Amino acid sequence: MFHLKQNELSDFQQNIRREWAMTNGIGGYAGGSVTGACCRTHQGYLIASLHPPVERYMVFSKTNEVLSCGDQIYNLEASQHAGKDSGATIIDAKDIPAEYQRADTVNVASDFHMREPVYTEGQRYLTDFTYDGTVAFDYQAGEIHLKKQLALVRNENTVAISYTVSNNGPEAELSITPLMNYRDHSGSSTKDSLKFKTEINQSGGFTLIPNSAPQLRICLSCSEGTFIPRDNCFDVDMQYQIEVDNETPGLDTHFCPYDIRILLPAHSTKQVSLLCSVKCSKEEDPLKPDSGTADHIIADVKNYYDGLIQNAGYGNDDFANALVVAADQFLVRRSSTNLMTVLAGLPWFTDWGRDTMIAFSGLTLATGRFSDAREILSTFAQYIRHGLVPNMFPDSGQEPLYNTADASLWYFYAVDAYLKATGEKSDYDFVQKQIYPALCSIIHAYETGTDFSIYMEEDALIHAGSGNDQVTWMDVRVGDWVVTPRHGKPVEINALWYNALCVMAELSSRFHQDSTHYKMLAQKAADFFRSQFWNPDRHCLYDVIDGQIKDDSIRPNQIFAVSLPHTMLSHEQAYEVVKTVENKLLAGPGLRSLSPDHRDYHGIYCGSLPKRDAAYHQGTAWGYLMGAFITAYLKVHGNTPEAKKQALVFLEPVKKHLYEGCIGSISEIFDGDEPHTCRGCYAQAWSVGEILRCYRDICKQ
Repeated sequence: MFHLKQNELSDFQQNIRREWAMTNGIGGYAGGSVTGACCRTHQGYLIASLHPPVERYMVFSKTNEVLSCGDQIYNLEASQHAGKDSGATIIDAKDIPAEYQRADTVNVASDFHMREPVYTEGQRYLTDFTYDGTVAFDYQAGEIHLKKQLALVRNENTVAISYTVSNNGPEAELSITPLMNYRDHSGSSTKDSLKFKTEINQSGGFTLIPNSAPQLRICLSCSEGTFIPRDNCFDVDMQYQIEVDNETPGLDTHFCPYDIRILLPAHSTKQVSLLCSVKCSKEEDPLKPDSGTADHIIADVKNYYDGLIQNAGYGNDDFANALVVAADQFLVRRSSTNLMTVLAGLPWFTDWGRDTMIAFSGLTLATGRFSDAREILSTFAQYIRHGLVPNMFPDSGQEPLYNTADASLWYFYAVDAYLKATGEKSDYDFVQKQIYPALCSIIHAYETGTDFSIYMEEDALIHAGSGNDQVTWMDVRVGDWVVTPRHGKPVEINALWYNALCVMAELSSRFHQDSTHYKMLAQKAADFFRSQFWNPDRHCLYDVIDGQIKDDSIRPNQIFAVSLPHTMLSHEQAYEVVKTVENKLLAGPGLRSLSPDHRDYHGIYCGSLPKRDAAYHQGTAWGYLMGAFITAYLKVHGNTPEAKKQALVFLEPVKKHLYEGCIGSISEIFDGDEPHTCRGCYAQAWSVGEILRCYRDICKQ
């Protein structure tokens, strides 16, 4: 459980970037800041997934509460709105192909005027904030204590809000204003776009039917209170600070048709249950007060997370248990396969092949979720094409994109890890029948050549990419601007290729197939890798080899040549690689993507899209790389108690980070420069997965 007290919450601007997030297991999510305000486009109490786990729509932003006792008014609302025009102009008018957009950058600004913010600081009454997979805000206003708890119903687009109001003074009143919406979770709304048919439900509540989606019903109910129509039914120009940081307007509008007025008798305590749900057809009934109270729903969700923690088996280890809860946020069910998949990051990424396979061990195996692991492997096996695992499933439901050279090779890593963690005959039977044919197709495709200039050269090493292709994880491309071209033979692709060949040889022998070919290829690849990639001048590995050109940039990709289960380097070489990475790239909770002494190094990731893209793989530190670094560090130091003690020291910045950014989770990226501010996705699957995986390894006796 994460607990913040009043003295940590009172400063609005200090806390607006400290966030929380909850998920529902089908792609829907909720989020906000610890102050109660929203600080980014992708925040609200209910972002529903209409075609799980994609087509995510903001339908319910938040509630604002006001307590009235006689002449005393306590406004608990915390929000930021745009005020007057400051006249500062920012221009950023870049055309970005849809398939290369990152959803955090879609609201690109063009010649707009910044407007000074106006703050409503209800967090001054906030005494406690708690996160444990659910969220609770405690307020003290005069003689009234109000506790507001939120949870998302599992596998359903429903949010539950429970109010416990203790009035220790004279008669008072609670007014709740729901802020409704209907927009893509990466977009924004205006008065003109928020058009609804509104129906009052006899059971206590209302239903909104968007004009643009008449098949949908957004249903809100409250267990008691009077619904009072509002004269001003729009909350205009709510301003999201993180979007402003990205040099966009960051403005949104919400529809507020009613206030809910609830009488608070003197010296009394009331329980109020508010539910909001999205129904995808007219035939479904709107929510009713007897659909299950918010308190019961919240208790069920708490029990769900307690069960995950117990199943994972880390006992009273708070750090591990926090990561077990965080891991659950990325595991979702895909409706197209009715199988489990992995969302790469909150709040905007969908299920990406590369991210899934890297995060796989930590999210499923380190948490004891073996059936989910099996489903994930099955999901991606269904979509392999030309030997390629999908790079991503687009949010709008089109065909997957396959522009990746490493996702297929990480798939071998995931399969191998699954079998080592389970080891049952039934698991090997599953792999032999459902997965092994796919593995054979991948090796054949890489050996003979497939899409995106991916093919094996005569030295048994893999070439990948040409032209504008970006097929490694360092994949930023904006139009024709390829920020980090890595065409040729990237170091991590070939480390993964060797590991895949070794796994294939092991499985072939296990399944009574001829493994000779895979063993011969592996040996040849290892010999040429050692002779070509070792950089004796810098005591590390070249990043990319393209013909006679060898890129000697010090990047973290080389760490996988040490951390993977099957590696090609001598112990001395592996030790030097780890030492170089530690000295040049270690940066707080992650590893820098480029050494600070390189001419192209960018230590801060912020501002407009071009500024961020220039830094994304040019110095920005990545949280997920810490997992491979720690595994490599332990390996070259013999997994001694002293090495494990040092590994825990490396994790100290990660533990501190759990109270920053998104409470209880690990961000996608961090500034390469101190103080290594967290950036990008506020919760990233491979960051959480890799830290939990390596932490499990540290804790092994």
